[in-house]
Amino acid sequence: MTGVSIELPPPPPHYREPLCLAAAGKQTGSRVVVASRFNLAPLAGYTNLPFRLSVRELGGVGLCTTDLVNARAILEQIPKTLELLAHHPAERPLFVQIFGSRADEMAAAARWLVDRQIADGIDINMGCPVRKVVKTGGGSSLLCDTTGATIELVRRVVEAVPVPVTVKMRLGWDETQLTAPYFAREFEQVGVAAVTIHGRTREQGFSGRVNHAGIRRVVEAVERIPVFGNGDVRTIADAARMIEETGCHGIAIGRGALANPWIFRQLNNWVQTGDPGPRASYAERIAFMRLHLRRLVEWKGSEKYGCIHFRKIATWYTKALRLPKKVQQKLVMLANLAEFEEIIAPFAHGPVPDGWTEYDTQQAHIAVPAGPIAHW
Repeated sequence: MTGVSIELPPPPPHYREPLCLAAAGKQTGSRVVVASRFNLAPLAGYTNLPFRLSVRELGGVGLCTTDLVNARAILEQIPKTLELLAHHPAERPLFVQIFGSRADEMAAAARWLVDRQIADGIDINMGCPVRKVVKTGGGSSLLCDTTGATIELVRRVVEAVPVPVTVKMRLGWDETQLTAPYFAREFEQVGVAAVTIHGRTREQGFSGRVNHAGIRRVVEAVERIPVFGNGDVRTIADAARMIEETGCHGIAIGRGALANPWIFRQLNNWVQTGDPGPRASYAERIAFMRLHLRRLVEWKGSEKYGCIHFRKIATWYTKALRLPKKVQQKLVMLANLAEFEEIIAPFAHGPVPDGWTEYDTQQAHIAVPAGPIAHW
């Protein structure tokens, strides 16, 4: 099946060079070499071990980061939190993203993760817009405090661990408080190894367009650390535009990876050869969905709970595969693996649905929270 041909610009030559993220704490620090400049961005509820490992096996990923994890819950050994820390040697290097508002808790959680060799690096969340995170003083609410407390929190984490510490943040709280350039500059001074900047404010949530000019201001605010651009990168053309308009040193992809897990391999091929290579076939997409489900079952320890977790991601698989509405309705009520095989059999062994092309799947949009942010 032939997709729509898109003319791509030549890749930036410096993107062929690996990046090195170095620790800067008081202890003897480590260095993490990232072979590709395209990272899997953390997405709560999605970038767990089954998805990270499956994407890593497709190739092209530079760095994977876990779901955001509550620092206090790590210290309190909450079982559901510890489940989010499941990891595998094949997905290294792996950073763990933590959130919180207390410097002592954040530093202690970072030490706990490193001491147990769970994390090759620590990522501090300063971008989450969800109310239950923001109301505790974590996530994007940290972007509001320019009195020094936020910088001190980051400094404490940097000094607590001998591994690289990075920060993922938004442009600011709203259009009147675009504090990201200020924080990026200050974070560099306290030893942060890199920042990832999502080109929206907290007030925007996931609505509106990503502000490339805002990301460029963050890139220009630092002297030497890499800045990864993030937001609305679903295709090679989107990535090329992000690089050209922002000057970012790499790209972190979240929702675009849900729609097209092969995007990292395609981007890396584009950088290395100028040609992204073939898109995933229909059969490959079916196989990836099956693998993802089976790994969810293994991760959860039972078919029942693995299938329950799969239900919330079934919709974006059905969109990418152009499956009928009735199939989507069955998959969002999935109970076991045998039922999955029965539902999917006509598509796994039959003809490709009419109107499906590889290009169309790259344009699949992942559902995001709608309505006022306060009600997320």
